[in-house]
Amino acid sequence: MAETTSLSFTSAYELFSGLEQQLGKVVIGQEQAVREIIIGLLAAGHILIEGVPGLGKTLLARALATAAGVKFNRIQFTPDLMPADITGHAMLDMGSSSFKIRRGPIFCNILLADEINRAPAKTQAALLEAMQEQQVTIEGTPLPLPAPFIVLATQNPIDQDGTYPLPQAQTDRFMCKVLISYPAQDDEQRIISATTQSTIGHDLPLQSISAMLTAEQISGAQKVLTSLTIDEQIYGYIVRIIRATREWGTIDFGAGPRGGINLLRAARAHAFMENRPFIIPDDVKTVAPSVLRHRITLSADMEIEGYSPDMIISDVLESVEAPRL
Repeated sequence: MAETTSLSFTSAYELFSGLEQQLGKVVIGQEQAVREIIIGLLAAGHILIEGVPGLGKTLLARALATAAGVKFNRIQFTPDLMPADITGHAMLDMGSSSFKIRRGPIFCNILLADEINRAPAKTQAALLEAMQEQQVTIEGTPLPLPAPFIVLATQNPIDQDGTYPLPQAQTDRFMCKVLISYPAQDDEQRIISATTQSTIGHDLPLQSISAMLTAEQISGAQKVLTSLTIDEQIYGYIVRIIRATREWGTIDFGAGPRGGINLLRAARAHAFMENRPFIIPDDVKTVAPSVLRHRITLSADMEIEGYSPDMIISDVLESVEAPRL
């Protein structure tokens, strides 16, 4: 476990503001996605990233790990991936005639679960304990994961052949679902230019990224977030939003209490990235789509009529009166 470095609000903000600027130089045209990923790191929340192939999902994860200066592992999820391939297993040491634990790739600070929906449910479930309890159990022995620990999982929204839907229990463990869309024309030109200069083949353009944080500083900034001022009216506002998602139209399921907890944690991180030591309603509104879109299950009728979770969230935010602080 990493020790926590004591940081002031100002010093922590300067570190993470610099991190956002550095990532923006490599991940071009995805400012919102970069901000949401940093919010996940600050709030110690796992992130589900969705986008068609070639939009920079892997680049974003690798750039974050490189700039954060922490241990990074990538697992390519496939239909034959087994739980032990993620967590590790016990193996016989012939020299000592005893079993020793071989730790799997999950023992890192940032884990990229690439195309998570290509593995069967039992393998996806291997992540549940790690995501919720920051530990894995091998042969009955609980082993703590290093701190900080977050999972960045990617999935392709259009290629459904050979995929398995994520269980709702696992989807709910992700703090945010980040959508990566096609870049604007000027940004796309910059991407092509940046990725083909001084690179061979499909090398990721990470040359300009250098480690600017440590695991201890990240834990220290996460600690700073817990000291932000939260007015009692913000709690009530979040609860009204969460309850409204369950009652809107003919949806099958809305957000649960974990959605409200994550909405507050993400709003707190957003306020921090805006250099504010307190939360305002706009922080909640800004992060609500990414925190809630994967917690809303539309009915078949609403899907046929062309509704999306983001449309429901937009309507909910308009209908729920924000407090005046």
